[in-house]
Amino acid sequence: PNDLTPTHISWQPSVNAANHHTDRYANTELTVRRGQPFNITLYFNRPRQNGESLGFVTEIGPSPSESHRTRAAFNVSEVGGHGWSAAQGPSDSAAMNFTISSPANAVIGRYNLSLLVTSGNKIFSRYLGQFVLLFNPWCPGDDVYMSNENERQEYVLNENGIIFVGNARYIEARGWFYGQFQDLLNICLTMLDLSLYYRQDPAMDVSRRGDPKYVGRVISSMINGNDNDNGVLLGKWQGSFHSHENPSRWDGSVVILKKWRQDNYRPVQYGQCWVFAGVMCTVLRCLGIPTRLVSNFNSAHDVDRNLSIDKYYDSSGRSLNIGKDSTWDYHVWNESWFIRPDLGRSYSGWQVLDATPQEQSRGIFQCGPASVLAIKEGEVDLDYDTLFVYSEVNADCNRWIVYNDGTKKRVYCDTEIIGRSISTKAVGSNGRVDVTANYKYPEGSAEERRVYRKALAKILGTSVSERLTDSPAGRPSETMRNPGIAGKFKLAEPPVFGKDINLILVLNNLASDHKSIRVDMSASTILYTRRTVAEILKAATSVELGPKQGKHIRVKIPYTHYGKYLTTDKRIQVTALCEIMRTNGLKLLVEKTIILEDTNIIIKLPRRVVVNRAVSLEISYANPLPEPVSRCVLLVTIMNQQVKINLARLAPRERSKIYFEFTPRRVGPLQLQVDFSCDKFSHVKGFVTIAVAPA
Repeated sequence: PNDLTPTHISWQPSVNAANHHTDRYANTELTVRRGQPFNITLYFNRPRQNGESLGFVTEIGPSPSESHRTRAAFNVSEVGGHGWSAAQGPSDSAAMNFTISSPANAVIGRYNLSLLVTSGNKIFSRYLGQFVLLFNPWCPGDDVYMSNENERQEYVLNENGIIFVGNARYIEARGWFYGQFQDLLNICLTMLDLSLYYRQDPAMDVSRRGDPKYVGRVISSMINGNDNDNGVLLGKWQGSFHSHENPSRWDGSVVILKKWRQDNYRPVQYGQCWVFAGVMCTVLRCLGIPTRLVSNFNSAHDVDRNLSIDKYYDSSGRSLNIGKDSTWDYHVWNESWFIRPDLGRSYSGWQVLDATPQEQSRGIFQCGPASVLAIKEGEVDLDYDTLFVYSEVNADCNRWIVYNDGTKKRVYCDTEIIGRSISTKAVGSNGRVDVTANYKYPEGSAEERRVYRKALAKILGTSVSERLTDSPAGRPSETMRNPGIAGKFKLAEPPVFGKDINLILVLNNLASDHKSIRVDMSASTILYTRRTVAEILKAATSVELGPKQGKHIRVKIPYTHYGKYLTTDKRIQVTALCEIMRTNGLKLLVEKTIILEDTNIIIKLPRRVVVNRAVSLEISYANPLPEPVSRCVLLVTIMNQQVKINLARLAPRERSKIYFEFTPRRVGPLQLQVDFSCDKFSHVKGFVTIAVAPA
């Protein structure tokens, strides 16, 4: 039988990869994007004869079928099933060139490709091999299409990122290596196959993988290991991390994803919000969905879904860990870019996806995609999880005193504090861009009130919300009497890690009578989630204020008090509960979160860094403490290469430096990260982005 048989296939990897912006993937099989043609060359055992026609079959998933759009058969020069097609290019007798085109909404993932040969009444098929198909932000017909090339370079192709942390008044940047091209594609595809969605109905799950909102939601459930679904990371926000990795230790996603695979898909310990978001950004960019990280400062976690965050204090002003609601100094999530035909075109664009396990959504720890525009307009009933994200950026903040007999009294309501300085990395630079206006109208504006009332009405029903929002502040309020005094904490100088902290409590009498005030002060070290770690100061004093008089009360928190209770978050919360005597319990609560500044790592670069030429950097590091430190270790990370350097002990307040040499192998931006630890503190970070010039 001298049947026409392919003897060899060329996938033309370099031409296809360049055309499809996939030339940086480390995997060897052909990787292309949907909605765009790719070329292959087939070599045969003999020339094709008249009466022999050729076609192709693409198949994906465990049970490919035409009805699920996971199988397509198409003849050369005809548009076949679901928009797949093939055309023959210039060919000679030995080799035939073909161009294969996939539809812009094809399922993404690993396909099998077969050749169909029809000769007379005989049809036989020959398996040719596998290729991977990805989302295509360059293709106008794709749901993830992005029209701006600079944005595509940033949100799809940039392996370096910046994560904004700290708090609304002291925003800090840290580097993160996404590394979506570092041989992670197979891990990302496996992740889809491990999800609960796939286990429940494999054929249906694979058939939905052409839809970025479905893929995004599934990935958001798989980055956390909370649902017994082999997720990537376990979260931990208190206690010690023992033999596992402190979340602050990570500098990028590659190590985490490779460890997850190495440990046979057991969740890696441990992550916190920026780690979940960093890893999800890697996976989504790897699959071709434009994605970025967004940090929300004063981020609310409204457990009972009433758009109010309730915080409780005892009668001496100590924060009580009761009530499920919380406000985090910052929370990091992802935005991915795609259209929302399910909601209507106006809700297309950036969509919130959040992999940090906070609340279950339809029985699984997953969140999104929630349209950013729907959040801004208070459309809290739209898919998916829009109410949860709306409250993260818009909830009210209420503070209550709980007396010894269990009665509660509200002493404070703030409608503007939640959802500040919402930030993301700028396109093409390390700058910070404030995107708060994408999420909400200006605080206190008429539009913002209108949207809040609309959101409340959608949750509670119209009549209830009208009754609640009739109070003057436009928010639910039992009457809080004005205490007639104002107070705030001021720092006497910037708070520096290793030094004593000097604060001033400024109290002003706003009225023209005399006031006697009892002040209960408390300070505790806290986590970025504002959970208390340890109380480090408790003091009480009395103040007399004449009419319209102001007074300064000095407060000192020595290093010896806070040093050993500080976590890598380096945060202290100070509260003062001021009770005005002979007024039947009028109280004012003043609080402040302090982040200790630590300008420890300084990296000095030569003026010009050239590809394939050795470069030497100066890295200096310090012991800011009034006591010596030992077991000093510097970790220097470039992409996913890490060097560990053991250093000599440092005397009190000593600064030292090392020279670090390496050779950059690629032109373009290169991020170098430094992590410094010792026996008294750990994971102090520094990073620099190096512009590597061509030779």
